[in-house]
Amino acid sequence: VELGLIPFGTGRDFARSLRIPRRLDDALEVVRGGRVRTVDIGRATYASDNGEAVAHFANFAGAGISGAIADRANRTTKAFGGRLSFIWATLAVFTRWQPTEMTVEIDGERRQVLLLEALAMNGDYTAGGMWVAPEASLEDGTFDVVLIGDFSKAEFTTTFPKIYRGTHVSHAKVEIVRARELRVDAPSPLPIVLDGEQPGTTPVRFEVV
Repeated sequence: VELGLIPFGTGRDFARSLRIPRRLDDALEVVRGGRVRTVDIGRATYASDNGEAVAHFANFAGAGISGAIADRANRTTKAFGGRLSFIWATLAVFTRWQPTEMTVEIDGERRQVLLLEALAMNGDYTAGGMWVAPEASLEDGTFDVVLIGDFSKAEFTTTFPKIYRGTHVSHAKVEIVRARELRVDAPSPLPIVLDGEQPGTTPVRFEVV
């Protein structure tokens, strides 16, 4: 099945990662005459209220602050558009969020790290236009795993605007690793996010399928 995507979601980030234009007529032109692409899909195995659950995602997934941001954004009015909804949710959540000691396993390599977030980026955009992983590809068989460290309030204030230009990646507390699998666990369950939805918590396994 060939899927034609019309970008009417809150964030429109999967369409943005595919470089599908936002304007309806232009998006329809892509559907009619665009190049067919075969893209990777991610699978998440995570903890839910009913035990272990499995779901798939197209653009991105994560564990940590992004799960709380997605939950906040989905409970907030979208009247001002996706970008402002996610900016507001990010600022509101960050003011009370603390970095967490996480166990992350990237293609079998385990480490203990203090993080705000561990992301499995299939596409390069998320959260209404944040260019989180500028070199991520939907077609290379891997995620760009983005580890966001223990930013102080001051560091966050100066770095957050850069995420829309992709220049945040030069910060010492941002690490990007290409991998097929990311596992995340923490002493207390952390919220996860799959393409903007918040379905459960850690422990979680994200893998390319």
